[in-house]
Amino acid sequence: MTILKDLVDVEMSAADRALLESRLADLKSDSMREPARLWREIIDRLDRSTCSPAGYRALWDAIFDGANAGTSESRPMWLPAEQDLAEANLTRWMSEQGCQSYPQLHRWSVEQREAFWQKVIDELAIVFCEPPSAVLDESDGPAAARWLTGARLNIVESCFQNDAEQVAVISGGPGRPLRRTSYGELRHRVAQVASALRNSGFHAGDAIAVVLPMTSEAVAIYLGIVAAGCVVVSIADSFAVPQIATRLGIAKAKAVFTYEHLQRAGKRIELYRRVVESGPPRTIVLTPEGPSAAATPGSLREGDVTWSDFLDRADETPEFSPHIAAASDAINVLFSSGTTGEPKAIPWNHTTPLKCAADALLHQDVHRGDVLAWPTNLGWMMGPWLIFAALLNRATLALFEDAPSGAEFGRFVEEAEVTMLGVVPTLVASWQESGCMESCDWSRLRTFSSTGEASAAEKMFYLSSLANMRPVIEYCGGTEIGGGYITSTVVEANAPSVFTTPAMGLDFTICDEQGQESEEGELFLVPPSIGLSSELLNRDHVSTYYEGVPEDAHCRTLRRHGDYLRRLPDGGYIAGGRVDDTMNLGGIKISSAEIERVLNTLPGVYETAAVAVGNAAGGPDELVVFVVAASQANDQQSLRQAMNQQIRSQLNPLFKIARVIPVDELPRTASNKVMRRKLRAQLLEPPRAEA
Repeated sequence: MTILKDLVDVEMSAADRALLESRLADLKSDSMREPARLWREIIDRLDRSTCSPAGYRALWDAIFDGANAGTSESRPMWLPAEQDLAEANLTRWMSEQGCQSYPQLHRWSVEQREAFWQKVIDELAIVFCEPPSAVLDESDGPAAARWLTGARLNIVESCFQNDAEQVAVISGGPGRPLRRTSYGELRHRVAQVASALRNSGFHAGDAIAVVLPMTSEAVAIYLGIVAAGCVVVSIADSFAVPQIATRLGIAKAKAVFTYEHLQRAGKRIELYRRVVESGPPRTIVLTPEGPSAAATPGSLREGDVTWSDFLDRADETPEFSPHIAAASDAINVLFSSGTTGEPKAIPWNHTTPLKCAADALLHQDVHRGDVLAWPTNLGWMMGPWLIFAALLNRATLALFEDAPSGAEFGRFVEEAEVTMLGVVPTLVASWQESGCMESCDWSRLRTFSSTGEASAAEKMFYLSSLANMRPVIEYCGGTEIGGGYITSTVVEANAPSVFTTPAMGLDFTICDEQGQESEEGELFLVPPSIGLSSELLNRDHVSTYYEGVPEDAHCRTLRRHGDYLRRLPDGGYIAGGRVDDTMNLGGIKISSAEIERVLNTLPGVYETAAVAVGNAAGGPDELVVFVVAASQANDQQSLRQAMNQQIRSQLNPLFKIARVIPVDELPRTASNKVMRRKLRAQLLEPPRAEA
């Protein structure tokens, strides 16, 4: 294998080529070296100032192509160096548990679950008013396991173990300098929010909604609600009025925190107006920074208050005294779409943040003093996840208060010295298309992480190349898990878009359509684990997750999750999306029934079937709608425009229909269910040749 010869036809700048040739000259003759190890040595000698993303990809292809290196899924883009291994949290845990390998450590974590979670509790120094009488109680079986029985605590106390002067939040936006909020300052603001809530007449157990982007104020509000003993109701700020109203009603929210308006990518979003149209009983209104943007009492609905007036209700010197509760008491209600029109309402309790923090500690390898950025929202689980993942690990949140699609976000990551950057693959695709991040210095980054939708290997390699080939921790889970069930680590080889392991403390099995263990099929979790939901507000929990699920070959109780998974020959995994009718559009779960319910109200539309299909170029799924419509409504372009307008206004402005296909009728089963698999298969059929 001669590397430089293989680069002749690659598009690369002359400067890049000259530097690569000079730096690789001493490796040129070492053609028998194991490709993965050779790749590791090469990236150790390069950096982003000397090699473009195209250059990294050219080198990677040249080293592995024709080298009998296996499939692209098994070609590592990153291998841990000795220093990476020495500094990893997992390495320390392996040493402390006397384990010789990561698989042995993971096996211990699922065979000795009580010991594993006790170690997590000790590592995070969780504060108890009364310690638990037992970490795990399985007397009623794994499906009804109880965690931290007898414990009395408020998880917010454990979020402030770091020194008061250390930075808790770094925030910023286009044209604004970075703003740093210390742990002490955040703690004081949390105490203010909790005090103001109590003095406003709210009580422990009251549901209080947040329709907020991720800002430093939003973090204080979220933690303040929990500190007061109330329950956060998480609602995404991108939702349309009907979706906000539905979630407020399900959770029986007594008040809402929101912004008067937002500035996103140069556009003004009238958030308060949208929330008011959803009919909440009381609203606390924040305003963007700057006196010219401030709301006046006259612009608010009667009974609503401004943020400053709300804070004036706090005690003059509010005491940080979080409400002490049982470990099983709810702290947050989040929503995840199922296969009907109404979203599942999933409560998190005081134990769920342990799952968030444990995953970050062991899989994203978060250390004290790290800086974590993950463009997300309090309406999705990754918003609360990020808060607990950072603060319980004594790290820093980095919050960019605008759209993360342009170079301004890249400079924010650079200036905030972010060490762990989370993404959704759609975002990476936009970065690659524009090249907007290629001039940024992301040398402080140690890891990336990706979640929310299936990722494309090409996009993940590109992402890694933006920081001199740092690992991308693939991370897949769910709101009802409190984190991930499958992921990767920094102590194993990292291949693009490949998962390497079940999450620590969790296990799963893969079954085919006959319920037999398989290398490919539906994923079933093996309970118990901290983080797994134990109730739903608007569904029967047992029937949703356990009814009709068989035991596995080891007679273990299994829990339904609904993802499709494929195990690779070398032991890694590729995620294949949902096996049911729930689809994932741009990182947002939604049921086909919810989309169809909205589209079926259009004039001339009799019936629709929404399906998600893989993008031929890889990456996130595309939404395709089959429609039975009146003849005058059968123009595909007009239908698509009308339908896109409908789902943007009634569901989410981020959703987009890729194709509309008129049909005479929808295929159905004998029980009258639409056969969406048949529709998907029709889309995958190759076009027939003309006769």
